[in-house]
Amino acid sequence: PKSATYRTADVVGLDTMAHVIKTMADTLPDDPWHKYFKAPVWLQGLIDKGALGQKTGGGFYKKVGKDIQVLDVAKQDFRPSEQKPSDEVAAILAIKDPAEKFGKLRASSDPQAQFLWASFRDLFHYSAYHLADIADTARDVDFAIRWGYGWKLGPFETWQAAGWQQIAAWINEDIKAGKAMSDAPLPAWVTDGRKGVHGKDGSYSASANADKPRSQHPVYQRQLFPDPILGEKFDTGTTVWENDGVRLWTLNDDGVGIISFKTKMHTVNDHVLDGIQHAIGIAEEKLKAVVIWQTSEPFSAGADLKGALGLLKEGKFDDFEHMVANFQRTSMRIKHSLVPVVSAVRGLALGGGCEFQMHSARTVAALESYIGLVEAGVGLLPAGGGLHELAVRAAHSNPSDPFEALKKVFETVAMAKVSPSAMEAKNMGLLRDSDVVVFNAYELLYVAKQVANALAESGYRPPLYQRAIPVAGDVGTATFKASLANLQAGYFASPHDVEIATRIADTLCGGVIERGSTVDEEWLLALERKHFVELAKMEKTQARIAHTMTTGKPLRN
Repeated sequence: PKSATYRTADVVGLDTMAHVIKTMADTLPDDPWHKYFKAPVWLQGLIDKGALGQKTGGGFYKKVGKDIQVLDVAKQDFRPSEQKPSDEVAAILAIKDPAEKFGKLRASSDPQAQFLWASFRDLFHYSAYHLADIADTARDVDFAIRWGYGWKLGPFETWQAAGWQQIAAWINEDIKAGKAMSDAPLPAWVTDGRKGVHGKDGSYSASANADKPRSQHPVYQRQLFPDPILGEKFDTGTTVWENDGVRLWTLNDDGVGIISFKTKMHTVNDHVLDGIQHAIGIAEEKLKAVVIWQTSEPFSAGADLKGALGLLKEGKFDDFEHMVANFQRTSMRIKHSLVPVVSAVRGLALGGGCEFQMHSARTVAALESYIGLVEAGVGLLPAGGGLHELAVRAAHSNPSDPFEALKKVFETVAMAKVSPSAMEAKNMGLLRDSDVVVFNAYELLYVAKQVANALAESGYRPPLYQRAIPVAGDVGTATFKASLANLQAGYFASPHDVEIATRIADTLCGGVIERGSTVDEEWLLALERKHFVELAKMEKTQARIAHTMTTGKPLRN
């Protein structure tokens, strides 16, 4: 993970880390690496003085203001962290070919390169030596490391990608030279001429001395696209139609279409917007339901900010407003499709991605989904129909007083909050009570298709356009503005924060009209567009967009 070894230890707790080390020492007396299962004296010193990591404010790292300081073991004190690798190591790590990369790491005399090679060498050595005793197959070890530590490839996958026999030869050389952590020999199967442990017949089982395919237990049949091991390929279905933004396809020809985005981070640009609308049109003629699902995380990181900022910088405000209107048309196309559209969400569903799932007939979300309308962070407001939909839902929940329901969602949107899980997204008003949460992300597509099929088979009809939506009106907006004035007076919000939040409030409450008035959906969408475009023209908003694109972090101006 990004936190790496020592920062992860800080999060877990140094006392917990020491306990794990002691448990290994007590229970694995015959392990060839046993002499290393002992916490260093300096680690025990940190624990003794209460420096247990993040939960006590410091461990291996400590935050001082905005800076992160790292422990200097020799001085037993903190110093500024040196976060950059050497130029040589940075160049090696940039090499895409794993075989070349590992070869240069091992050959380099740079201490950082030698450290990296030694770390991987000993990991490979340890994993191979213990495979027969700790796992049924190499696949299980790789998945354990990937899922437990957030690695993209497990140790056996990494080894195989880098050239199995060459790495094995280098490990043997280092064992003979006394450079490895243990002189335990590699198992004989490692050097039996194989090219790796993962292949078309399955993954190698050291205990059975044979390759084993994936289990065919019925529970695994629900994983239409399981986590692939190195080299694995799965049925990619039949393409019905595609453009530069999306692909409409089917799996098993069951009448349920799948829309997948082609863009980086599955961001939304004109190709995606036009593609979704066209794909739904095809589905209404040829299919019975549609699932919006991505072949990998995230669901969608939202609108393409680069394209939007380009239009603003060039002063093409009419084109910009057209883009916003097209975004809204896409959301409404999803909502009023003649066939049910189900969004299958995992990972990030931000901004426009969140709005698409909000307009779906149903959302099926993996538990680890991080959902939010985050436009305020870049100086804008949700304008893909998100505020419109929240206002409609508030009116449905309490027609006589929609303001009560708006209070919670206003804070969520104005503060650009992102749900820490799919369950929490329900509490935040970003998922409905009727939406489904799936605990196994690899079953997401299966469940979403089942939900879509059930809707289609039970006589699905899209919701009618709402023509009499009760709104909170000017009284609601004034109440929100009073709260914002207090936040600004207490220096908790900048003037531009208040400007954005005021426009969010105005849209949610239906504009400057009397409380209890009724409006139609187009009224709310027009308010969204108006405020979005006016905010986008402001210098401070454009500065926020540019800063976020450059740094990946929000700008408070």
